[in-house]
Amino acid sequence: MNTNGRKTQINANQKANPGEYLLYKELSYKVQGCFFEIRKNYGPGQKESVYVNLIVEWFQNQGIPVEKEKAIKIYSLNSGKIVGTYKPDLVIDNKILVEVKSSRAVTKQDEKQLYYYLRNSSYELGYLVNFSTPRLYIKRIIYSNQRKPFLFV
Repeated sequence: MNTNGRKTQINANQKANPGEYLLYKELSYKVQGCFFEIRKNYGPGQKESVYVNLIVEWFQNQGIPVEKEKAIKIYSLNSGKIVGTYKPDLVIDNKILVEVKSSRAVTKQDEKQLYYYLRNSSYELGYLVNFSTPRLYIKRIIYSNQRKPFLFV
């Protein structure tokens, strides 16, 4: 186990239960539940800012810290120095980044944006959610800190 209680390696001889090693398991379930509840209650077609505010309200009501457009540090892959900041739509419990969209379709650029946030910061888990696609679109992206050399400089 690492310092925050997560198992980082699965022994090949171990029988793992599905979902046993899910990153931020309980918080992830709450995040997804929040998305489904908002979509069910408000439907597609609201402005992005409306969905962001609804998510913030939902988490505040749950007593879970959430920050809008928190500046996160971006590190150089070569030197490990801070080279800028990104401002994702939401940071939940200082663990999960969330990018909210309200458009007819999700583009590769939408996915890349969240991927770059994760790759170049100390965050490992992010969600891209689009409330205005025909079916609620949720993409969970993980980028392990073990793959980020700037964190070990």
